[in-house]
Amino acid sequence: MSLDKILRKLKNGDPSIIVALGDSLTYGWMVEAGYIDFFKEMILSKYPGSDIQIISKGVLGDTALDGLYRTERDVIIHKPDLVLIQFALNDAFSGCPGSKFQETIQAIINKVRTDTRAEILLVTSILPGNEYDENIVNGFYDRLRNIAETSNISIVAVHEHWKKRISEGIPFSSLLQSDQVHPTVDGYRLMAEAIMEQF
Repeated sequence: MSLDKILRKLKNGDPSIIVALGDSLTYGWMVEAGYIDFFKEMILSKYPGSDIQIISKGVLGDTALDGLYRTERDVIIHKPDLVLIQFALNDAFSGCPGSKFQETIQAIINKVRTDTRAEILLVTSILPGNEYDENIVNGFYDRLRNIAETSNISIVAVHEHWKKRISEGIPFSSLLQSDQVHPTVDGYRLMAEAIMEQF
């Protein structure tokens, strides 16, 4: 699915609202600039005549279920043109069954589609620092891909973009903070780069 409506608004300079619903990665934990900040800079650079508002609704520790509970007050109320949905890590590492995660993300999508005219963009999260964690998280990223395919929604594979940029010479160690979960400023910049490929 393309993002025709939001792209048209950006090109024409029409007022547009993007809401980002997610966890601490959307919040931008422990950095001066997170991916939302870089994303806005990149959008304004590419579409200098745009009249855009980007609203970050990332909450530390949130799972997809928490996001579903927040969808009405944090997303629907803003009447967005585009909604970014970024969850997986907290679900994966809290023992949430993959099927429940998929069901909940689908419920968020259904609510956005029912109550707004917004386009939707699914966003995966980091590339974990070890193979064990990567195998766990990849199962949830696969669930997001399934949803994107069956619901005709665009998806940004942030973790795959990280792999590509690492293969081009960016040190993996420069992308994650010491907790090995939250991106550094450089990691968040790559998240924004990945999202901008849709624009």
